[in-house]
Amino acid sequence: MSNIDDKNVLLDVKNLNVEFKLKNGTVRAVDNISFQVGKGEFLAIVGESGCGKSVTALSLMRLLPRIADISADHIKFDGVDISKVTESEMRKLRGRRISMIFQEPMTSLNPVLTIGDQLTEPLLTHLEMSEKEANARTIELLGMVGIPEPEKRLTQYPHQFSGGMRQRVMIAIGLACEPDLIIADEPTTALDVTIQAQILELLKDISSRLGVAVIMITHNLGVVAAYADRVNVMYAARIVEQGDANQIFEKPSHPYTIGLLRSVPRMDKPRGGRLATIDGLPPNLMSPPVGCRFKPRCPLAGDACDNVPVLETQHGKEDHLAACFFTDKASKDGSTIYLAETSTHSSAEINKENPLLVVDGLEQYFSVSFRSGWLSNTSGTVKAVDGVSFEVYPGQTVGLVGESGCGKTSVGRAILHLNKATGGKMQFNDVDLNSNSVALVRQDMQVIFQDPFSSLNPRMTIGEILEEPLKVHNIVLDPQEREEKISDLLLKVGLYPYMRERYPHELSGGQRQRVGIARALSMEPKLIICDEPVSALDVSVQAQIINLLEDLQRELGIAYLFIAHDLAVVKHISHKVIVMYLGKIMEFGEGDDLYSNPRHPYTRALMDAAPIPDPQIERNRVKIVLKGELPSPLNPPKGCVFSSRCNFVTDACRAEMPQLQECGNEHQAACIKLDELENA
Repeated sequence: MSNIDDKNVLLDVKNLNVEFKLKNGTVRAVDNISFQVGKGEFLAIVGESGCGKSVTALSLMRLLPRIADISADHIKFDGVDISKVTESEMRKLRGRRISMIFQEPMTSLNPVLTIGDQLTEPLLTHLEMSEKEANARTIELLGMVGIPEPEKRLTQYPHQFSGGMRQRVMIAIGLACEPDLIIADEPTTALDVTIQAQILELLKDISSRLGVAVIMITHNLGVVAAYADRVNVMYAARIVEQGDANQIFEKPSHPYTIGLLRSVPRMDKPRGGRLATIDGLPPNLMSPPVGCRFKPRCPLAGDACDNVPVLETQHGKEDHLAACFFTDKASKDGSTIYLAETSTHSSAEINKENPLLVVDGLEQYFSVSFRSGWLSNTSGTVKAVDGVSFEVYPGQTVGLVGESGCGKTSVGRAILHLNKATGGKMQFNDVDLNSNSVALVRQDMQVIFQDPFSSLNPRMTIGEILEEPLKVHNIVLDPQEREEKISDLLLKVGLYPYMRERYPHELSGGQRQRVGIARALSMEPKLIICDEPVSALDVSVQAQIINLLEDLQRELGIAYLFIAHDLAVVKHISHKVIVMYLGKIMEFGEGDDLYSNPRHPYTRALMDAAPIPDPQIERNRVKIVLKGELPSPLNPPKGCVFSSRCNFVTDACRAEMPQLQECGNEHQAACIKLDELENA
């Protein structure tokens, strides 16, 4: 199972099974898995949604609901089988020696208790500290996780913290009693790459400095490459491959692991070609396939796969195991068993004679006034978008990147007139969008939202959702033709016509996103604004959606404004990239040029923070890690809005906001030190 010395084994899980008995059947969410975690080790558990990662973690903590049936030969923590201890004994372990950092801190933190109360609770309960000692320890913990002015933060509530700061509070709570094991369940999924880098560097530092073991549950393979010592790959409730991180990334042996790695866009690879994809969907665990559960999706599947494969040693490495009958072929032909990256982006015709969309000096200001405890009366103006200008041509994809709160979505909403712009000019297909004639082009501009579940009507079938715009805009009048049009739309986005009878909750996340794309396409638009369309998807489904968007662009000549914070995805799909910070454009240029030669310090920091799924590259990179939080948009820094976090700041930067300057062919950056930074 691993080559961890028996004396250094902290957690030993043997044949763990978890079943949920539901009204219509039994779901085995974890099926006979075994693994070990050494003292001070960083173990990553990866796999698609629903594979059993989080259920495994919650079963170790005994936090699953009563309908869950947990069984195992043993779950030994520091030599004690915690599967057999009483609930009162388990409560003494939870928080004290084993702690957990949950995926969404806003739902895990108590909204009616102050941060200080929530941090002191485990100290008072488990360590029996006095209130004075607990307060002192709390201040120390907040400082340890990088929260400024910790003394002032104790009386604040979770809603008064940013997402990154709330996640740091969760880590501080997890560290409060100096546990031996921290289980982190997708702790950075909702965070920007810069905050993600800060959180993960903190976790890794704590693990190595204090000897704390970490189990990281994630689907971000770049994060795994950068921080994990060992990796467990799960598929359909089973572990299909496990081993040292270097072994898994350098020579993966299971076709599923190879598919995951090849479906990820990479910052270190040149732009071009389709992403490899894993066809199909994970099986229904209420009635999983007989034998190998990956067989229906596996390009190497054969008759032997009707039997259940067991984990076997790979490449002579005792701690590298894979459960597949064709590991030799998978290792040898890994680069060719999935879709080869042969097609190029150049096949999409970009007509640069007349821009489709012109945005000139766009402003989106919001007046804010509220009363909030420690802030008393707070009011002011938030300049969400401040003087933004760019053009989008037919058949072109323009990427818009930056941290949360930088104004990306506000730009998209202003263009769509979902928010009314405060200033500036916008023109679409020669129609002035500042006038009341926006209705004339409404059909030609569509949007794909980040969360398809909340943007699709839960009371309408997929067919009704797609039929509605066809009827409202009189695109197809004949009912029979509408039926055929809906079938064509579903087929075009990779869904089956029979799915028209289903409701949104009966589809997977990737399928719902495809419905959102189909609805946008039903209007036959010239421009689609994609607002984080793949951020919530597994890497395999993400690759399918990205390929689909590119195929549709080549076929129909659609232009995209692609809003995202994943720089690797933006690099793969975009012809031109705009980098925003606190409402302003910091840099923009042709995608290849901007990524190969970023000129603004903020762009460089974003790219340094984006992980690359290769341990050798990750552990040898010299990174610029941004410190601190995004400033309040109510009180931005004077001069350059990035000056409070910039490593190259001077007095001149604090005095005046620099204008965009030419620094290459169609490449501009807003920095007064461009000449000095060129060779920095």
